[in-house]
Amino acid sequence: MNNIFEPKFFSLLKSGINKERLSSDIFAGIVVGIVALPLSIAFAVASGVSPEKGLITAIVAGFIISILGGSRVQIGGPTGAFIVILYAIVEEYGIDGLMISTIMAGVFLVIFGFLRLGNLLKYFPHPLIVGFTSGIAVVIFSTQIKDALGLNIEKLPSEFFHKWLTYFSNIGDTNLYALLLSIVTILITIYSKKVTTKVPGSFIAIIAVTLFVQIASIPVTTIETFFGEIPNSFALQFPNIELSNLYMYLAPALTIALLGGVESLLSAVVADGMIGGNHRSNTELIAQGVANIVTPFFGGIAATGAIARTATNVKNGGRTPIAGIVHSLTLLLIMLIFASYAKLIPMSALAGILIVVSYNMSEWRSFVSILRGSNFDIIVLLSTFLLTVFVDLTIAIQIGVVLSSLLFMKRMADIGIKTQVDSDVLEDYSEVPKGISIYEISGPFFFASAKQYTEVIKNVGIKSKILIIRMRHVPFVDSTALHNFQETIKTLQQLDVKIVLSGVQNSVLEDLKKDGITSLIGDENIHDSFTKALKYAKELITNLR
Repeated sequence: MNNIFEPKFFSLLKSGINKERLSSDIFAGIVVGIVALPLSIAFAVASGVSPEKGLITAIVAGFIISILGGSRVQIGGPTGAFIVILYAIVEEYGIDGLMISTIMAGVFLVIFGFLRLGNLLKYFPHPLIVGFTSGIAVVIFSTQIKDALGLNIEKLPSEFFHKWLTYFSNIGDTNLYALLLSIVTILITIYSKKVTTKVPGSFIAIIAVTLFVQIASIPVTTIETFFGEIPNSFALQFPNIELSNLYMYLAPALTIALLGGVESLLSAVVADGMIGGNHRSNTELIAQGVANIVTPFFGGIAATGAIARTATNVKNGGRTPIAGIVHSLTLLLIMLIFASYAKLIPMSALAGILIVVSYNMSEWRSFVSILRGSNFDIIVLLSTFLLTVFVDLTIAIQIGVVLSSLLFMKRMADIGIKTQVDSDVLEDYSEVPKGISIYEISGPFFFASAKQYTEVIKNVGIKSKILIIRMRHVPFVDSTALHNFQETIKTLQQLDVKIVLSGVQNSVLEDLKKDGITSLIGDENIHDSFTKALKYAKELITNLR
């Protein structure tokens, strides 16, 4: 039990937090709270629920995730990844159905945590994650065109093609004021950081555009005309549950749980890379589960770890869960005092913010990079992407995982010839000078082994001045491994550790070149045999002394 559920917040309280750290966390929390304000409202509206539900989610779930989570810096709340799922659930089952599905998803997440399934993230290959993330981005973008153009369409089709056909058939009714406001919102959100990095661009855009609309009496749809008043308080509420119908919510609940679990752990991994820490994955899953069980009773929606807000937290100095707690309290204060003014926000401004969010989610650089890689990774990427956009996210993930497994087995079957070992390989490491470490990657370097290999490489490397990585027995490397390997090399290079590769097979070397890893390491640090690599490393270590 103790090894499964150990919240970082309580561990840090035991070790103590100094005043400087406390003040940095409070500042970071306030900044993240301001960032979360327009995003929480926008995500709620795009999910087909009223704006205050997004704020309540960020406040309640954000607080719980920070108190009970397994990451030092994770920020929880509503996210763009849930928009597609939540909108579909609301359409089919209503608000009560959404509440029941979210609570059941929370139960699933708690079970996942206690079953120690937190480490299963490594079995989700990088192309699959990029595929469904990019697909979600396209779907979010397509849902925002109506408000961005100010179109008066009562019922928008859910199917992707039909949605766009509806847009084109109504293009003549475009509200030019709404279109202009959307463009201005996008430009302010993107370029305001050239003026200030302290105040988020989305927050500046919302304030500026809303004030302009009110002062100039611009005829556009606002939150008030669409949803009415935004309450500045919240209370306990309970869904109407019929036990005989609970089976109906199993599929949507499992979808929320799987996506929430994957996204929260991805966010925690990204945060680990930024702060040099290690999150507790099973604890994080349990915290996410508790947050999703509790939040619906206060009127909130599904929540998970938010990668963009977590990164903002780290960049602004947040290093403990106190920042996440302050973020929730900041939003609570804003809701209590300023909720009545949020109703004035134009829908076109929210659309502009979500268009920027969808662009940032798209991961188009990773998408293009994978398209340059192996055919196997391309098949997984495009299948997951197209199924997410045109069919269903749950089916996309399921088929993506199955495809990845089948293609991996096919790849392994194609390896018929074992690597020849050079006759001049030096097997005795006793003569290796101090400061030089050696690590050998033995076998396929792919999504299931990438995390483990790169963690060991990092742990070995940080104790060294020069790290020789032997790759003579690596028959192939996939996109996930390349991605993890590149990040590990960057981390070690920041610590002034020199990386030297030896015995890289030609096919693997080509993949390293395509991904820019050879230029990152430097061609002079790549050798065709271990003997040459060791001799080179000895010369380097002598020069460093």
